[in-house]
Amino acid sequence: MTIDFKTSRLKKIFNSKKALVREYGETDAKRIALRMAVLDNAPNLATVPTSRPDRCYPLKDGRQGEFAVDLVHPRRLIFCPNHDPIPMKEDGGVDLFRVTATKILGVEDYH
Repeated sequence: MTIDFKTSRLKKIFNSKKALVREYGETDAKRIALRMAVLDNAPNLATVPTSRPDRCYPLKDGRQGEFAVDLVHPRRLIFCPNHDPIPMKEDGGVDLFRVTATKILGVEDYH
C-alpha cells in the first residue's frame, strides 16, 4: 500500500528510527515500525489484520473516514485513505479492497 504523511515533519520522524524513538519512546517506536511494515506490505486496507496485535478498525463519530491500529495502550496510529474521492461501497461504507493508499495522520490517545 502507498503511504503518505499529513505533514513533512511527521514523514521525517517516521522515516528515521532515531527520530521515532526520540518522539515516541523506544516501545512505541518499535510498535510503530511494526504497524508501518504491515501497512506498507498490504496490497489494500482489507488485508490489514483486524485482530490483535495489529487490530485495524474504523473510527466513529467526528472521525468518520479515519482508521486506527493499536500501538501500546492507550496510543493508536491514526490514518485515512489517501484517495480523492474515497472508494465507497453502495451501503455507504469505505470499500477496503479499493483502498490502496493511506495518509498517516499521527499517533495519539483519543480516549
